[in-house]
Amino acid sequence: MATDGPVGGGPTWLTRFRALPLALRVLFLAAFVNRAGMFVFPLLAVYLVRGKGLSTAEAGLLISVGSTGLLVGSLLSGPFCDLRGRRPALVCALLLNAAGYLGLATLDGPPWTYAVLLFAALVGMGMFGPASNTLIADLTTPEQRPFAYTVSYIGNNMGMGIGPLLGGVAAAYSYHVMFAGNIVAGLLCAALIVAWVPRDSRRGARRTDGDADGAARTEGKRARYSALGHGHVLLLVLVSFFYVAPLIGLEYALPLAVTTVLDESAGLVGVVYTINSVIVVCFGLMVEKRIQQYSTKALLIVAGLLWALGLAVLYFAFSLPAVLLSTVVWTLGEIIASVVVPTYIADHVDERRVGSFMALNGFVLGVARLVVPVGLGVIWQSHGDRPVFLTLLITPVVGMAAFALLRVRNAAAALDTTIQTSPTAPSAPSASPTGK
Repeated sequence: MATDGPVGGGPTWLTRFRALPLALRVLFLAAFVNRAGMFVFPLLAVYLVRGKGLSTAEAGLLISVGSTGLLVGSLLSGPFCDLRGRRPALVCALLLNAAGYLGLATLDGPPWTYAVLLFAALVGMGMFGPASNTLIADLTTPEQRPFAYTVSYIGNNMGMGIGPLLGGVAAAYSYHVMFAGNIVAGLLCAALIVAWVPRDSRRGARRTDGDADGAARTEGKRARYSALGHGHVLLLVLVSFFYVAPLIGLEYALPLAVTTVLDESAGLVGVVYTINSVIVVCFGLMVEKRIQQYSTKALLIVAGLLWALGLAVLYFAFSLPAVLLSTVVWTLGEIIASVVVPTYIADHVDERRVGSFMALNGFVLGVARLVVPVGLGVIWQSHGDRPVFLTLLITPVVGMAAFALLRVRNAAAALDTTIQTSPTAPSAPSASPTGK
């Protein structure tokens, strides 16, 4: 029987999944439902043009303006998590997203009102990811975190694979059905989170009076460690931009290149996304099983190498088989980076600041979504498609060089393990079914 523990034996992935706190298992289900219910976002341009009668230029401008909500939501998520708690941040994100889409579906007004409503909906979308990653950091031990982030990543990708398909079917019937499905999915997720996720998930909030001495020693260790600063985490998150940018760049460049350079059907673009989701689902746990054996720096360099190899295939031999092969290769790099970066944040940042750093990680993604398509569009317009793919190829190479020079620590996870297994330290977190 296949295992997903260390090579040579270990617990199955199902055993490890059951060992996670119940609140996290509910969170993963809620995140999957939320992603699968994202009917609106992939079809926004179509809705604004056909449903609201806007021109393609107006629709593009409104989506660009509204998408700044992703950045604002990412920035708000950290302070909101710290001030109000993880569960309120998740619920607020879902309700804000539902309210914005409800307005888009029902209100008729000048074009600027659509931008405002879209901005509100995407603030909610931007808040959800960092808050979810922060909750995972709160409720897992260092040994569980890579697995937990991998499961979260796989669930999100499965939902993203299903969502556009369901959204297209709903939109073909009625745009109102499309919006209603998105809103209902969000409200269902909010109800699950309210029922099963703790009000305050931070480990420090669960200490009892009998743990006071151990808690004081724990805080002392954390304070001394935190005094060293979080600069290395900040740099790692910022440099991860060079691994996020190619993903956003491919979202822009591949559809254009497939339909214009190769003169293939736009349906092939859907095949690329399907391959990406299949690789994530099939190989995500297999990759996670092995990444725990290597240092963070080595993993990030390997991720960059896989990104570079996949993009090199596109640059040097652009063709239909090359597109499919490239997707398989760079998706493996995407998996590694997507698990390693949030795990590093959770392991190396004081728990009181985890939310802010997870928000910064989401902000980097939001910045890439704003600047990369614009930059590649200028390059394509001026020089054609090949310089675009060359730029994408160079980007992870720069990231590899930066990570090779970056001072990356590996001691925090061991410190957390020592603290949590100490007889005087507080016990690992648990979550009651009611979240109280």
